[in-house]
Amino acid sequence: MKKRYLILEDGTSFEGVSFGSDATKTGELIITSNINGYQETITNPIYHNQIVAFSQSSIGNIGINRKNYESIFSSIQGVVVNEYTDISINHLKKLSLGTFLKQREIPGIEGIDTRQLMKHINKNGVMKASIVDVNDEHAFNQLNATVLNNQQIQTVAINKPYLIPGSGKTIIVLDFGLKEGILRQLSKRNCNIVVLPWNSAYQDIINLDPEGIVLSTGPGNPLEVNEEVLKTIKLIQTKIPLFAMGLGHELFALANGAEIIKLGIGHHGSNHPIKKIITNQIIYANQSQDFAVKNNSTDLKNLITTHIDLINGTVQGLRHREYPAFTVQFSPDGAAGPNDSADIFDEFLESINSKRGQ
Repeated sequence: MKKRYLILEDGTSFEGVSFGSDATKTGELIITSNINGYQETITNPIYHNQIVAFSQSSIGNIGINRKNYESIFSSIQGVVVNEYTDISINHLKKLSLGTFLKQREIPGIEGIDTRQLMKHINKNGVMKASIVDVNDEHAFNQLNATVLNNQQIQTVAINKPYLIPGSGKTIIVLDFGLKEGILRQLSKRNCNIVVLPWNSAYQDIINLDPEGIVLSTGPGNPLEVNEEVLKTIKLIQTKIPLFAMGLGHELFALANGAEIIKLGIGHHGSNHPIKKIITNQIIYANQSQDFAVKNNSTDLKNLITTHIDLINGTVQGLRHREYPAFTVQFSPDGAAGPNDSADIFDEFLESINSKRGQ
């Protein structure tokens, strides 16, 4: 077993043992508190350029199976766990997590006190990290000199459209770094799905005569997205029912005059209770959040807040006052995470029926 190190840009070092690939990789370190769904997390495009640490004590015990991919290509930079295990008797398992990571040249490191690591990040803030063979001065210099790619959407999103045929409503999904759980939920409802690149022109979208528009989840900083995308969103919402989540939610907020802030400590997991304001219902959903709509920045003439996080108070949902357009910050598709909010997809389709009935 090969000794390796997780080093942080503030000079902290954690010793562990290698699994997966022996590559040296650098990325922004985030910690997820999800207790299951590690395959969905590792293949979620939102974690592009990030090293993901799991607070769950043991990871790998259900292997990897073909049904749980959120993207065919995993673009994370590394996996950090307390204990890696490969003792699965899951009949769906096709290969181990270690083999999966090795095939994709993603390094893993086990034997890390991830609870101590989480405390360190919570105290000192998000930072870059590397998984390396030697924790010497040169390694730390290399880490601090590394500039992470900020063209994240361009890297993980499609650049050509594709169709997923269905017999129901025609829904266009703008891909900002799409996770497959969104498509699975729409397919369950027999939608005829057209997936378009994130920067598709307004007229190209309208020419396809969609009945609804979805703005997908995705990685990166919403403040760095092209201004033309915000203009397109602002036009779309006046014509066609719109539903957005994650990065799409943040872009919708920007397009309607709200402010976006970067959280000191992001939340990655499904242990924050979320309140649906109109009903006082409490739900849990998978969150992968480093940015948030600034509280009290929404224009009350245009937007109302529909959901809030009861732990950190962040805005978790918005609705337009005039148009059939609404959003959520969290991932309602339940991959991975609770299915408490999957009915939001039904609400979206109902908004289409209401629009057509006008």
